[in-house]
Amino acid sequence: MSGGGETFLLVAVFVILLVIEGLYCLVLSFNLLRVLLGLELLTKGATLAIAAAGFASGRIAWVQPLIITVIIIETVVVAVASGLIVAIAQRHDSLSVRVTRKLKG
Repeated sequence: MSGGGETFLLVAVFVILLVIEGLYCLVLSFNLLRVLLGLELLTKGATLAIAAAGFASGRIAWVQPLIITVIIIETVVVAVASGLIVAIAQRHDSLSVRVTRKLKG
């Protein structure tokens, strides 16, 4: 196997690990911060997969704007979600997902 193939395989393993860890945090966690962390891990895995695909196809210049766009959207989502988590924590003194089921509106 050539050096490029081994690198791509290593990146693919990291992408799979990031996605599995992100899904684990999203599905099996009841803490809002862990859910946010799981969302971050999923988007980092997707970003790494996009970068690896661009590198493997030799079109990294076309992939860079897409990666920057994903990072910007991810930053906005994390900022809004963090604000919501802080508001929920101040109102209910808990970071449990179960508290959000009692919200009205």
